[in-house]
Amino acid sequence: MLKVSYHPKAFLLHKKNVRRGLTARTKILSFLEENPLNTKMLAKKIGVSYASVLRHLHLLEDEHIVTRQGKKPYFWKLTGVGQQRL
Repeated sequence: MLKVSYHPKAFLLHKKNVRRGLTARTKILSFLEENPLNTKMLAKKIGVSYASVLRHLHLLEDEHIVTRQGKKPYFWKLTGVGQQRL
């Protein structure tokens, strides 16, 4: 069986953590670790639809893992809350 490594902050407390969601959130979080990006740029970089990226960003925002910056179009950045990488 293939073991896949997910970003520790991709796991949500209040939602079911299915493989597709964990994969999408891992990609989103790995790009946000480098620098803040807006939703359109994230969707283009990871190859997932704009609506899907926005949904995952709102789920992560509800758990205080990411936050919005500035005016529309918002730039998203990590807050430092959640599990950290070792």
